[in-house]
Amino acid sequence: MQIGVVFPQTEIGADPAVIRDFAQTAENLGYHHILAYDHVIGANLASRPGWHPPYSHLDIFHEPFVMFGFLAGITKSIELVTGIIILPQRQTVLVAKQAAALDVLSGGRLRLGVGIGWNPVEYETLGANFHDRGRRCEEQIDVIRRLWTQNPITYEGHWHKIIDAGINPLPVQRPIPIWFGGSDDRALRRLARLGDGWFPLLGPDEKCRAMIEKVRAYAEEVSRDPQSIGIEGRITIGQDNGSKDTQETWLKQIEAWRELGATYVSVNTMKAGLATPSAHIEAIRRFREAMASIW
Repeated sequence: MQIGVVFPQTEIGADPAVIRDFAQTAENLGYHHILAYDHVIGANLASRPGWHPPYSHLDIFHEPFVMFGFLAGITKSIELVTGIIILPQRQTVLVAKQAAALDVLSGGRLRLGVGIGWNPVEYETLGANFHDRGRRCEEQIDVIRRLWTQNPITYEGHWHKIIDAGINPLPVQRPIPIWFGGSDDRALRRLARLGDGWFPLLGPDEKCRAMIEKVRAYAEEVSRDPQSIGIEGRITIGQDNGSKDTQETWLKQIEAWRELGATYVSVNTMKAGLATPSAHIEAIRRFREAMASIW
């Protein structure tokens, strides 16, 4: 099981030097990957009484493809993971092009996580339909994988028409792994049919176990090997002192994810009471030191 870090989008700030230091520290400490969330635009909640989403226009979100292009040039081996790109609010061919370019520039280090999102404000501002996003996402994935592996292609679907055209360069990975977010039944069935892996936003508990078993059953229904679908768990850490009790808690969580069949775990420092950007760097350093026995 590989251990990575969640890039603390909303708390890292906008100083490029700090972003560089976080990524290089994670790589130098031996973390396998950096995972970044995606939101293109935030809504002003003051003008939307009664709506309480987790993010607003006051929260910083670095654009993942642009940021990972920056990180690709200042790191050597750490994997770059979008967790997740909200695919249906973006242009399909442009996403294929951006992902391919990032994979080339990073030497084949991209894992593309996608999902359909929850925020109608983003869809409205980006000129995309919020209501057909699940069905459209499925066609998008088909188009993207063809563009990554063939040049040129001809494709005529419900939402896409490409006549004898293609992107160049193609990615190093052909195709780039596509992982899914989402947790309702439609998302799990989509994952079982189309995904290389899943990001469950749950703890390693019985509810998560039941959902993993459901995904595996859905995979078998479409004649896929359930073990071919990866799972990435999360562990949240904060301002602790690396005490024996804390270390034991972390180890128990890692073991619980391992027992559920997780292939990756990401260490998350967001919303953990860390007061400064440098505190996030120190937190992942403490975790790495505390977990030295299993690294």
